[in-house]
Amino acid sequence: MEPKAYLDSVVEEMGKLRSLAERAIAQVSLEQLFYAPGPECNSIAIIMKHMAGNLRSRWTNLLASDGEKPDRDRDSEFEQQEADTAPSVRTRWDQGWEAVLSALRGLRPDQVEATVKIRGEPFTVLQAANRSLTHTAQHVGQIVFLAKLVMGPTWKTLSIPRGQSEAFNQAPKPYHSKG
Repeated sequence: MEPKAYLDSVVEEMGKLRSLAERAIAQVSLEQLFYAPGPECNSIAIIMKHMAGNLRSRWTNLLASDGEKPDRDRDSEFEQQEADTAPSVRTRWDQGWEAVLSALRGLRPDQVEATVKIRGEPFTVLQAANRSLTHTAQHVGQIVFLAKLVMGPTWKTLSIPRGQSEAFNQAPKPYHSKG
């Protein structure tokens, strides 16, 4: 795959992941956004905070600074604080997504093999993008699972509904939007 096609693909996949997460988040109430099913479990809001912190840290000044920024307090991303409201979490979420999508869109194809560092460890931009994509997908899956859990029988599927695969295959259509 050519570097430009690769970068375009990562932007598209990140956009799909954001859309998937946001369609799940849109189904939950404010109370459910902060619900954690157990003491060692994260709420949707906490996962959003963590993802936002990770994306902002990794993708801000990608080529010029380490991906673990000195001002990031990763541990606090996993703590619900008094200042954590739905709007404040959403603002951080949007900033994280803006950081990754802006950085990816700003890369030139010849920069895909450039070396970047994350916690001092060297990665090519391609490796860092793959790492970020898989990390993001993991947490989006958690968000979808938690939203489905709290919504119970009122959950509206984000993909092909159960028992409708054959009908879908007869007339396929995209069930997710591009980012």
